[in-house]
Amino acid sequence: MKLQFRHFLVALLPLIFGVAASWGFAFSQNTCGRLVGPLFAPKCHWIQLEYQLGFQMAGTLLGCLIAAVVGASLERRSRRGVAAVVNLNQGVES
Repeated sequence: MKLQFRHFLVALLPLIFGVAASWGFAFSQNTCGRLVGPLFAPKCHWIQLEYQLGFQMAGTLLGCLIAAVVGASLERRSRRGVAAVVNLNQGVES
């Protein structure tokens, strides 16, 4: 059960990072005028959404990279433990 929960958390990392980056951009940009200037502020809603999607994609990519590194290290650690048990069992003769 613990192993499945760990895998579930690693699989959630890209989603968490993507949503966090998207929300972080959305909440840091209080007004459209700050993003594009006061002249184009009335037309900037779609531009702001494009930037928000870009931040979401970048956050998802970062989450994927972190999940790959964490998953590989967990897999290496579990295989190292299995290899140690196999080596101990090979030394025992009945």
